[in-house]
Amino acid sequence: MTLQPPQPPQPPQSPLAPLLHVLSLLALVLGCQEKGSAPDISTPDMSTPETLNPNACRHEGTEGATARCAEPSLSEEHYVTEALTYFDTLDVTTPEDSIPDYAPLVARWEWPPWLWLTGYGAEDMINTGLALRELDPSTVPVRDCRFFEEQPFARCYVVFEYEGGPCPIYEEFTFNEAGQTTFIEAWSDIPGLRPEGLEGDPWGEGESFPRLSTRVPGLGTPEGNAPLNSPWMLQDAEEDATLQDYRRRAENWRIAWAMTLRDSDPNFFAIGCGWPVE
Repeated sequence: MTLQPPQPPQPPQSPLAPLLHVLSLLALVLGCQEKGSAPDISTPDMSTPETLNPNACRHEGTEGATARCAEPSLSEEHYVTEALTYFDTLDVTTPEDSIPDYAPLVARWEWPPWLWLTGYGAEDMINTGLALRELDPSTVPVRDCRFFEEQPFARCYVVFEYEGGPCPIYEEFTFNEAGQTTFIEAWSDIPGLRPEGLEGDPWGEGESFPRLSTRVPGLGTPEGNAPLNSPWMLQDAEEDATLQDYRRRAENWRIAWAMTLRDSDPNFFAIGCGWPVE
């Protein structure tokens, strides 16, 4: 019998691996020649259709119920803590295992100049958070998160600190009946990039506030699921171009993210943070 030399232990997977996988997909997209190989996405219209009340309860009592059909089922502290824990995932001074309770189909939607759909699914959200700790480390020293009786139940003003300087963000969190985060929505808190109406309505409490989270069919069900091809999703997407774009991106969010990164202004991050652009 021939003795085999002992095998060296395998190194643990780098937290960069998930993001490097995304970047490899970007290279694939850039070299791709067949039109049918990429998601059919566009630049979403940031306005809300005139026929749609963006913060109304729609499809109540069905599997397509929107977020405003749901009522808080847990303590105010729960929702605020979950929002704060989300920012822990992007703060290198906090433990890596400080992770919120994500719903399986949690989505993160970031308005321009950010890159629209930047996360979809609990596993990807966790992995990209770990990757960003290494690739683009930040802290989040300023956090003002508050509870609201109507979805989104948690809304926050925060300031990230990067090597290049501070980056102010307004962010909202939607939850299911179990208190899991189902949808995260963010805007740059820079003049000219804030959502319309935020100046006079700093916490987006008005019925016309133009958020997407309350327009996604299914987020108001007990589980907070939002199947991309449900009859309610397909119906509402016909009259809401932004919702249609969200649905198409979510079908293959990594490729959609890569395409968006490819086509974005190279200075998008500095623009969103209010830093000087050379």
